[in-house]
Amino acid sequence: MARVYNFSAGPSVLPEDVLKRAAAEMLDCNGSGQSAMEMSHRSKEYQAIIDNAEALLRELMNIPDNYKVLFLQGGAHLQFSMLPLNLMNKSGKADFVLTGQWATKAQKEAARYGEANIVASSKDATFSYIPKLDKATFTPDADYFHICVNNTIYGTRFTEFPDTGDVPLVGDISSCILSEPIDVSKFGVLYAGAQKNLAGAGVTLVIIREDLIGNARESTPTMLDYKIHADAGSMYNTPPCYTIYIAGLVLEWVKAQGGLEAMKAINEKKAAMLYDFLDNSEMFSNPVNKEDRSLMNVTFVTGNEELDAKFVAEAKAAGFVNLKGHRSVGGMRASIYNAMPVEGVEALVEFMKKFEAENK
Repeated sequence: MARVYNFSAGPSVLPEDVLKRAAAEMLDCNGSGQSAMEMSHRSKEYQAIIDNAEALLRELMNIPDNYKVLFLQGGAHLQFSMLPLNLMNKSGKADFVLTGQWATKAQKEAARYGEANIVASSKDATFSYIPKLDKATFTPDADYFHICVNNTIYGTRFTEFPDTGDVPLVGDISSCILSEPIDVSKFGVLYAGAQKNLAGAGVTLVIIREDLIGNARESTPTMLDYKIHADAGSMYNTPPCYTIYIAGLVLEWVKAQGGLEAMKAINEKKAAMLYDFLDNSEMFSNPVNKEDRSLMNVTFVTGNEELDAKFVAEAKAAGFVNLKGHRSVGGMRASIYNAMPVEGVEALVEFMKKFEAENK
């Protein structure tokens, strides 16, 4: 069958050029006579693959030299534990802004290891906005300050980052990595599950300032110590080899598009197209505070659960898949990551117009 337009929040759409290249190299990657899936992670052939992925990431994100890039496993969920085990080791305190399910899970996990303070939350309005922050509520001696930069389920994002002074700012960028430039130097740690905008599921990226490495509490399991992985070049154990290979191909594709400034312009165009339609629709609406709207995840509802279900079913039949909203909020969600072409969003808007006209 023909390719569909895949609006999944993750695992999500990958660039067609990347998929075609991976298919072409399945039996012979870089003239090695073998697939990247089969290579020994200790071979010079695979070392070239992971080195290339890191170099491209550093170039595209302008990562300073005093930051390590780690390719880990366990998803962003494991970072909820690794962060307090490695960072919450001086005052035993950390601050959290609750803007959705993932930020909430990060706070609850950290609370197992120390004092996890909630400095602000938008739970009162089903996380439909980014709360205004009052620096007076920040914990001056916190070991870190955690935010989820883009909230996949609820369709919100931070457009400005909190000034945390000497307290390391930690950002979950799972669903917005590579979508626009980000000043890495403002953060102590950035982390991202790859399956939304970087690669397939299986690898978790951690970008960490070097001074935050090597301070894990004594009881930290070996595999959860950032220093172990940093010292071994992400090769302490067998890494998710094939997913890192795919990440490298995606990074090459992003560079070929013009880098992160170019991706931002395209993503803003796609998001504006969809939000403009929603704002002028008599049937569909977006529940998010306008100034906090995500470029990556656009949520919308009709206000009628039966009509929502009918829309999702008819959209799927028309080739627009994975538009059902997260089970915790319902409605619909279109995830329009880097790999979603402008034509896909244009086609979705036209389908929504048609659906609205036929179901008045």
